[in-house]
Amino acid sequence: MKLIVDRERCIGAGMCVLTAPEAFDQDDADGRVIPLDATPSPEWEAAVREAVQMCPSGAITLAD
Repeated sequence: MKLIVDRERCIGAGMCVLTAPEAFDQDDADGRVIPLDATPSPEWEAAVREAVQMCPSGAITLAD
């Protein structure tokens, strides 16, 4: 599983950070998503997939 993040599309809602704080953070300067690891641990897969689905702007996608 590989995270693909489009920071230009991100609106800074923070749903990803709330859902999967092990995999995402927010930039202090603009609030946009920052992936903590492009290939998150398999133990976080369920939370990461939920975060992708909850992203209101569709800025996060996965490649398997």
